[in-house]
Amino acid sequence: MLGKDKKGSGGDSATISTLLGRDTAIEGTLTFKETIRVDGRISGKLISPEGTVIVGEHAVLEADIQVGTAVIRGKINGRVEASKRIEIYAPAQVDGDISAPTISIDSGVSFNGNCKMLAPPPKPAKGFDKVLKDPSPTEAVNPKTAKNL
Repeated sequence: MLGKDKKGSGGDSATISTLLGRDTAIEGTLTFKETIRVDGRISGKLISPEGTVIVGEHAVLEADIQVGTAVIRGKINGRVEASKRIEIYAPAQVDGDISAPTISIDSGVSFNGNCKMLAPPPKPAKGFDKVLKDPSPTEAVNPKTAKNL
């Protein structure tokens, strides 16, 4: 099972830096930097702009999650936002909105909520940014010449 997590994490740190076992219960805000695996219960928030959270099959989270990558197999009641991707595998149950540039939902997953795939803004072509700039005040339309328009 961990092998699939490592493979599915697409080049992120394959080493789990923190493990919260089945008998663990946390209430509040949990912040971390690398990869955390949760098999227990969390009530509150999980925050790591670049980190990875792995939610095990027996985990129950009543939490809002803001991470780089989320790999979910357990039960989540709350919002999940990822800056890179969200992967949801059976037998996961997610009740809440999810958003990430890349989202994968396996068959057999229970998902109730809204899904937004927010792609990073495209970079303009070289020289194209000059065309998109607003006209300067001296280039504004003259009201005397505007009546012919």
